[in-house]
Amino acid sequence: MLAISCLLALITAAVPITAYAAGDPLTVINNLSDFIFGLIRAIGMILLGFGIVQIGLSLKSHDPSQRANGFLTLAGGVIITFAKEILILITGG
Repeated sequence: MLAISCLLALITAAVPITAYAAGDPLTVINNLSDFIFGLIRAIGMILLGFGIVQIGLSLKSHDPSQRANGFLTLAGGVIITFAKEILILITGG
C-alpha cells in the first residue's frame, strides 16, 4: 500500500500542469485573489448552513448552549462569506 501511494505521488509530481496565465502580472494576481476569495466564500456558506442547522436543532431540544454556538457559527459564517466586501469597505478600495 505504501509503495502504491508513493508511486502515485511520483506520477502526480512528474506530470506537467499547463498554467494559462494572462500577460499582465496584475491580472494574474487579481484572478488568484478572486479564486481564493471564492473558496473563502464557499467555506462561509457552509458555516452559514451549519449554523442554521445548529439553531434549528437547539430550538427542538431546548438547549441554550447549542443555541449560542449556533448563533456564533451563523455570525462567523456571515463574516467569512462577506470577507472580501468587508476588506474593501475597510481599505476604501
